[in-house]
Amino acid sequence: MASLNIVLVQPEIPQNTGNIARTCAVTGASLHLVGPMGFVPSDKKLRHAGLDYWQYLDLHLYPSLTDFMEKNTGNFFFFSTKAPRRHSDVSYPDGCWLFFGKESAGLPERLLFENPDRCVRIPMMDHARSLNLANAAAIGVFEVLRQWDYPQLQCRGELRDFDWAAARARRPGSEFL
Repeated sequence: MASLNIVLVQPEIPQNTGNIARTCAVTGASLHLVGPMGFVPSDKKLRHAGLDYWQYLDLHLYPSLTDFMEKNTGNFFFFSTKAPRRHSDVSYPDGCWLFFGKESAGLPERLLFENPDRCVRIPMMDHARSLNLANAAAIGVFEVLRQWDYPQLQCRGELRDFDWAAARARRPGSEFL
């Protein structure tokens, strides 16, 4: 299976991190948390936001960005509202790393300045400051997976109380079924 890594640098809000953990768990992405964080990994709000998906999560913790950079290499992409190009204009290779910064300030500007070709932004209205961190991470994850044609992911669902095949039989030629 293709490998995708999500890196949260100094996350501050446990609920956002919990939601991102859940996104990683359901997509097979690894989650890397870089401190210092605004909460502890055992925080009740963090655990609650991730629901019962923690057992499916590949989680890695680092005390600092320096420690993270000493231990990891690869194709890094830095998501920022300050970036010069769109996240969807980049081809993401297997094993890539998507970085997201803390809620109050984003990624360190020095990191962005030193990596201009790896900085991407999610388009939004110019009067808005930024998207919610968990939403931004989900957008990034699913853009990568879309480009990879959703490897190993279930792409079709079934209804509990109804049957898609029966609906298709009643409506021949339906594009949706």
